[in-house]
This record gives sequence, C-alpha cells and structure tokens, in this order.
Amino acid sequence: MSELPGLPVAEIGAIDATRFEAEVAHGYRPVVMRGLAADWPAVRAGLTSDRAIGDHIVSFDGGRSADVMVAPSDVRGRFFYNDDLSGFNFEHAKAPIPTLVDQLIALQGVAGAPAIYAGAAAAGEFLPGWAEANVLPLPTPEAVPRVWIGNESRVSTHYDVSSNVAVVVAGRRRFCLFPPEQGPNLYVGPLDVTIAGQPVSLVDLEAPDLDRFPRFAEARAQMQVTVLEPGDAIFIPSLWWHDVKALGRFNVLVNYWWGQVGAASPFPALIHAILAIRDLPAGERAAVRGWFDQYVFGDDAAQAAAHLPEDAHGVLGPPSPERTDAIRGYLARTLERL
Repeated sequence: MSELPGLPVAEIGAIDATRFEAEVAHGYRPVVMRGLAADWPAVRAGLTSDRAIGDHIVSFDGGRSADVMVAPSDVRGRFFYNDDLSGFNFEHAKAPIPTLVDQLIALQGVAGAPAIYAGAAAAGEFLPGWAEANVLPLPTPEAVPRVWIGNESRVSTHYDVSSNVAVVVAGRRRFCLFPPEQGPNLYVGPLDVTIAGQPVSLVDLEAPDLDRFPRFAEARAQMQVTVLEPGDAIFIPSLWWHDVKALGRFNVLVNYWWGQVGAASPFPALIHAILAIRDLPAGERAAVRGWFDQYVFGDDAAQAAAHLPEDAHGVLGPPSPERTDAIRGYLARTLERL
C-alpha cells in the first residue's frame, strides 16, 4: 500500500542554500524539495537499473560490515516489536556492503523473501568518497551523511531529536508525518526498549486498530503524506513524528541530521524527570513546573540569572564549552548518588 489519504506536505522548487535558510530550515514544518538531488551520479545510476546503483555504491566500499536488520516476509516489511513487546520481529546481522547489495538484487522476485535494510551507515566510514561525489546543495551544519539501503520495508512512526534532510536516491519512499503535539494520539511504545533508539508509535498506519487506539483518529486527521521519487528530498523538523516506507525492490536514501545531538538531547532529561518529578504530589509537581517555566520554557528563561554577577551565572549562563562542562560535572555527581 503506497498511497494513504492525508494532508499534502508543503513543497518548494528551485531551492538553493539562501532560500533553504529563509523559507525552510526555520519554519518548523515539513517541506518537500522536488529534484534537489536530480543531478547526483547516484540518482542517475538508480534510474538506470538496480545493478547500476548497486555498482555505484560498491565502488566506494570502505570494507566495513554494516549493521543489517532482517525480518520475515509475514511482517510485510514493518520492522517492529513482537506481540508482547518483549522483543522485536526481526534479527540483527552484519554484512559487507557488496554482500548486502548482491543479496538485495538476488532476492528480487523471490517468494517469501525477507525484508532487509541497513540503516544510518555513516558515508565517510562505510562509503568514503561517496558524499563528495554526491553533494547536498544545502547548509546542514556538522551533519554526517548517512546511507540507508534495503528492499521494501517500513520504519514505524517515530521522531528524531535533530532536524533532518532526507534524500531519495533510488526507489520511492512514502513519508507520513504528524506534528509533535500528536504524540498522545499515536500511542507511543516503551521509552527504554526501542527498535532503533527513539520510541515508536504502536499504531500500524496501514491497518490501524481504532478499537485499541481510538485517539489515533485525531492524529490521522492531522497526518501529512507524500511520496518521494529519486532525486527528491524532504526537510523534517526536529521532533516531528514520521513513518517511512520504502516502496521499491532496491531502495537507497541518504539523510543529514543536525542540531540537537548526543548529550544535548532532551530525551535523557525526560527520563530523569520521570524518575525525579512525575510521581511527586500534585502541589510539588506544580512547584517544579514553575521552576521549568522560569529556567527552561519561559520567554525570559535565558535572563533568569540577570540579577547575579556574571561570574556567578554558572549553569545558568549562555551556551559555552565551559557551561557544558559544568553541567556535565554536576549531573555526573548527582547521578552517582541515585
């Protein structure tokens, strides 16, 4: 099922770095950029044949084995949990890039073939020189190009902490997107046992069980849907929920995450808040909410230490390597006592 009903995703054409910064990067909405990478050698190879794009990829092989997910055919390409959420419906494996390419091509047309994909392989490590041959014409500060290779498969609805530009190189991909505030209506699975790092929705978009997940009807009313062709790209803002389905027999995507990464992610702060705040009495939770408004969420939160001498701002000061070190040190000392 490649088509699902939904709202259209905004589109923009003839984009360059200046227009991307002005109209896309800071708008906090998904935007499709048709033909952004149409002149990439990799895209041209993919339009020639699956073997041609496979050979293009292998020509940059750095000799490392990629992490590969393999799921039986009966899951219909949906990499997900098992029935009781105690594990997953797929297995992990390792494979050199040339072996992966050959296997994907060999399995085409085979009845009962498994769903296979290798995801988030850093191009500089696994395919050195590939990113230099296929250059993204947009500013993505400090982003590491990451390559995704597989057959027909689906990554369940999830969010990324970082902003993201995803480029379809070969095959077609369907993106279904939800605003961040739809999280409660997506029935998110476990926070600490995840498929690939981020929590995912338990709802199957292609067969939603509205008896079990009735509020999903509200999320579906806000769902944006688009199908990207080779050379097309999409900007997905940080924390927007998205479900991604690869529709071709041989699919290649490259994405660029930038922004909040690593230790700066708000997700560990959420987990700590569950431990430290969620189960407090209502009055205490309200008081702590006031702290967060004062020091984090308020419009003037960055000025919360304005009444202190600058040398005494400490962790309340503006972003800097020194502040980062101070916060890390404080957290390390605090966590040791838990």
